[in-house]
Amino acid sequence: MPTCHALAGVDNFRDFGGAVSRFGGRVRTGRLFRSANLAGADKADIVQLDRLGVRTIVDLRRPAERRRQPSRWTSFPGRLILSDLGDREEGPHIAFLRQGDLSDAGVEAYLSGYYREAFFEPRHMALFAETFSALDAGDGALLIHCTAGKDRTGLLAALIQAALGVGRPEIMADFLATNTAMMTGPRREQVSATLAPILGGEPSAAILQGFMGVTGGHLDVALASLDIRTGGLEPYLASLGVGQDRLSRLCARLLA
Repeated sequence: MPTCHALAGVDNFRDFGGAVSRFGGRVRTGRLFRSANLAGADKADIVQLDRLGVRTIVDLRRPAERRRQPSRWTSFPGRLILSDLGDREEGPHIAFLRQGDLSDAGVEAYLSGYYREAFFEPRHMALFAETFSALDAGDGALLIHCTAGKDRTGLLAALIQAALGVGRPEIMADFLATNTAMMTGPRREQVSATLAPILGGEPSAAILQGFMGVTGGHLDVALASLDIRTGGLEPYLASLGVGQDRLSRLCARLLA
């Protein structure tokens, strides 16, 4: 299992290497990290990330999110991958809370729909393609994050693992590890207090789960969308510029 490197001011941080690959060996540890945003990172956290060799950061957030919670690693020495496509002042989850069907069935329908489309959102595809290009360049370790490090980050981490031949159970285990990291008692109180003014009352268990954690069925929906819309993982990767030559290089670099 990967070594845990706890960070004081960065939530949901972990190494998502270490799993067995069907191509042989394991995904290298110390090369692939994921987290929530770096707005709360303290000096010691930044020193730790630097010592871990992070030289590429993929920030999956929209510009408005980056403005609200700017990264504390202002002197980052490496490659920063961003996208300004599809900006909006209010995130889609918040817009749904203001306008959507907030029954348990309505929340589930919204989240399933989000995951069904997420791999094909143009800004995500641009970011994912640049991420694989950075992995191919192989300069140090890579850190991917969004705001909470759960939905967008979870999908990109799953995609990278799948490309490296990691099996579905191991991919799912890493995806679901977010629940242990994020769904704590104090955090429930904090999120409930944040959402109550928007909702006009306490959030339901389904809303809290959607905003704080992840559900395995949603990852299944996202991965199934690759089969339905592109014919599977390899054609989707090809649409990102990851053909067999690049995939072979990635496996040579990231499997041991």
